[in-house]
This record gives sequence, C-alpha cells and structure tokens, in this order.
Amino acid sequence: LEDRGAIFFRQNRVGRFGELFGMWKFRSMVPNADKLKDKRLAQNEMEGGITFKMKNDPRITRIGRFIRKYSVDELPQFWNVLIGDMSLVGPRPAVTREVQHYLVEDRQRLLARPGLTCFWQVGGRSGIDFDGQVELDVRYIQSESIWLDIVLLLKTVPAVLKGDGAF
Repeated sequence: LEDRGAIFFRQNRVGRFGELFGMWKFRSMVPNADKLKDKRLAQNEMEGGITFKMKNDPRITRIGRFIRKYSVDELPQFWNVLIGDMSLVGPRPAVTREVQHYLVEDRQRLLARPGLTCFWQVGGRSGIDFDGQVELDVRYIQSESIWLDIVLLLKTVPAVLKGDGAF
C-alpha cells in the first residue's frame, strides 16, 4: 500500500531435517530489504549475532510495524500449515543464511516441523536472544505433546494481542 510492492512475500526457510520450503508472509518491509540488511549487519541488536533484529529497523514500512506487532504478517503461514510445510506449534522456521552459522546444538531445532508458535513466541518473542530461542525450542522438542501444543496455542492469543516483544 505504501510503496506499490507485492502484498505477499515468499522466503526460503529451513524446515524439519533441513528441508527447504517457501514460507509465506504479508510483506512488511520495503522491496529491497535484503540488500539494505547487508549494509546494516553491524547494527544487529540480537545477541549471538546469528539472527538479525533491529528495534527501529528502517526497512520496515509504517503498515509493516503494525502487522508485525500483532503478527498479522504471519497469517499467510496458515497456507504453509495446510500444505504440510509447517505445523501450528513448533520452532519457528530458520532463514537459510542463519542455519549456515548453527553450532551442532543449534541444529536440534531442525528435528521438529517448524511452527507458527512455540515457547519463545509466548514468552518474549524478539526480546529473547538466539541462545534462549534455541534452548526453548529444544525444550519444546523434548516435551512435545498434544496438551503442550494446546497450552501454547492458548497462550499465543494474548501474547499476540498484547504485541509485547515484537519487532
């Protein structure tokens, strides 16, 4: 709406056992965001350096800030769930560039089908550093159950409505 770019954004992500798939989102950034990211790597605010995050990322559009805060940009991923690339609950799918930097213990995240939500989405979202995300994802994989999935889905609703920790 702001820059006449595409509404949908498809990005290759790494799924279960390292399989690549195209993850869908509503586009929340300017069309050349990847090129701009390369110029801003030194401004990464995420501890651990593997995942790139900036609270006031200039690549994000005005509408993009809103849809990211309330996870509206993630809604197209229900298509990924429907076709079997993702599940409702599981570790968030990794960007291919990040997986290249994974340590052996980080790769444990790839043992489960990626999901729309998991522990760190309901307990801090972008405010949790990379090592914390991995730790929570591994904890989920080790204790995976239908009841845990139901609890996490129920906790996701208020976490998304509050918009805390999203950037």
